[in-house]
Amino acid sequence: MLYLDRPSVPWRGRLWSHLISDVSYAELHAFAELLGAPRRAFDRDHYDLPAERFRVAVWLGAEPVPSRELVRLLRDAGLRRPKHLHVPRRSHPAPFSSGTLPPPVPTPARPHPHAVR
Repeated sequence: MLYLDRPSVPWRGRLWSHLISDVSYAELHAFAELLGAPRRAFDRDHYDLPAERFRVAVWLGAEPVPSRELVRLLRDAGLRRPKHLHVPRRSHPAPFSSGTLPPPVPTPARPHPHAVR
């Protein structure tokens, strides 16, 4: 089942709702795609939805509930990912297991620009 709270969080001049699933992240992502929500709107365990999409989400089957109920539903389903436990994705590869950087890649020697050929 999909749930969302009423738009009440102000951010960037708009009010926002939180959309969750108590079944799976797959269900949540599929529903968000149906709504036209971009993947970047996904934040750990919910989608941030602008107020303009609230009515459509309800029309498509999401059930409005109070914000505290969203957290309880996520916890009960084992899908809650609290911010303090969240490890952000790395934008670069992990370092070598020894904790050191890889050795530099040798570059081919180039002749001096003023050298006579």
